[in-house]
Amino acid sequence: MSLNAVRPWKNIYRRKSRQIMVGNVPVGGDAPIAVQTMTNTDSGDARATLNQVIECAEAGADIVRVSCPDEAATAALKTICRESPVPIVADIHFHYKRAIEAAEAGAGCLRINPGNIGDEKRVREVISAARDHGCSIRIGVNAGSLERDLLEKYGEPCPEAMVESALDHIKILEDNDFHEFKISVKASDVFLSAAAYQGIADATDAPIHLGITEAGSLNAGTVKSAVGLGNLLWMGIGDTLRVSLSADPVEEVRVGYEILKSLGLRHRGVNIISCPSCARQGFDVIKTVEILEERLAHIKTPMSLSIIGCVVNGPGEALMTDVGFTGGGAGRGMVYLAGQKSHALSNDRMIDHIVEQVEERAARIEAETAPEAAE
Repeated sequence: MSLNAVRPWKNIYRRKSRQIMVGNVPVGGDAPIAVQTMTNTDSGDARATLNQVIECAEAGADIVRVSCPDEAATAALKTICRESPVPIVADIHFHYKRAIEAAEAGAGCLRINPGNIGDEKRVREVISAARDHGCSIRIGVNAGSLERDLLEKYGEPCPEAMVESALDHIKILEDNDFHEFKISVKASDVFLSAAAYQGIADATDAPIHLGITEAGSLNAGTVKSAVGLGNLLWMGIGDTLRVSLSADPVEEVRVGYEILKSLGLRHRGVNIISCPSCARQGFDVIKTVEILEERLAHIKTPMSLSIIGCVVNGPGEALMTDVGFTGGGAGRGMVYLAGQKSHALSNDRMIDHIVEQVEERAARIEAETAPEAAE
């Protein structure tokens, strides 16, 4: 929960959900909101898929989903699950037997789509496999694949139809005394997704996985996801999320973290606060930020860095960041450390010096927090 006694207008009160486990990652309750992504390699190629999983984990993914469309994929899943640094969710569509095979292969969670997994008998077999192998289940309702009877009842995909689909399948799981599940009600339409998520949040205490499905390209999809997911998270809804982009899965992880960081819900790495630049800038802000993002990508410690081109907002922003640089005149600017003015510095030394300052402060923070973590 994001709570701020000094600035209560920044508080977010998360919806109370029960907690389940996806592998060794807690989801729901008071656990941090988990960031997920999905591989786009050939799932039958265990090594290529595993390499992508590792890249995503290094970028901060807590959980990675792998599509399992055929027997070759579930055969490879055993190696992927065994060697993965994070829990694997097996993505199942149409073939319920793939879900059973994925559970046997060591998946931490089975994602099934009620609209295409088959009849209740098949779902019961999947539940049995999940229980036997310690898997959780995600009921994944999509506006684009709702059951035919619901489409006939409502005429089109709508929030009510999506919530009814979710509740129907929750009942099947609960009737079989299976409670280790989370739920998603995704659509590519932001309004439809938001309304469906609000409806299901009111109807169940199950953990909720957020997503705007098929959001689009890196730029357009980032904006669309930030609008849809950001509003739901602000309302306190959501226990895991995936940003669905037509882009490298690592980018999905980065965008997911940025959305959470903007709301104070997760903190990882350097949060760079920078101005858009204008004629007052004392240095090339845009280029500097591009370089610093790359040079500081290895920092995992939560920190803030302000890079502001002039003294209009620079000193004020620097007061609220761990490290700051504000442009001045004559090719020089001012360095701020822990919110305090520290020393002047020439622009040509700025990047290397800022990287050094951030690395030093990160090391200091890690050293200070290490004893607390050990207790």
